[in-house]
Amino acid sequence: MNDLIKSILKTAVYFLDQTNSFTSNVKDRVSDTFDEASDRVSNLRDRAGDFYGEEDHTLRNILTFAAGVGVGVGVAMLLAPASGEELRGQIGEKVQDIGDRVRSKFSDVRNATTGTEG
Repeated sequence: MNDLIKSILKTAVYFLDQTNSFTSNVKDRVSDTFDEASDRVSNLRDRAGDFYGEEDHTLRNILTFAAGVGVGVGVAMLLAPASGEELRGQIGEKVQDIGDRVRSKFSDVRNATTGTEG
């Protein structure tokens, strides 16, 4: 009976040793693969940085500003004390007023550059 228990224990120790060896090899391969992938991504990032040069965030800033304005207008409409019809009328009047001012500024600039009067 003792020989049987010794034999089972030896077999268990052998399997544990083989499992440890196998997991160590797998861990090393995964680590190597991760390091290679990390190096490739780093190289691609560096090459992309060389291709694009300095970063320009102008478009992102403009889009962020426009989104902020949109959110602000939406919140203002929701919290406005006026009715929807009154609010739409006021917005229409403001848009018309701004459009008139822009048109007059551009006509002044156009007249100044061409030397004609309107």
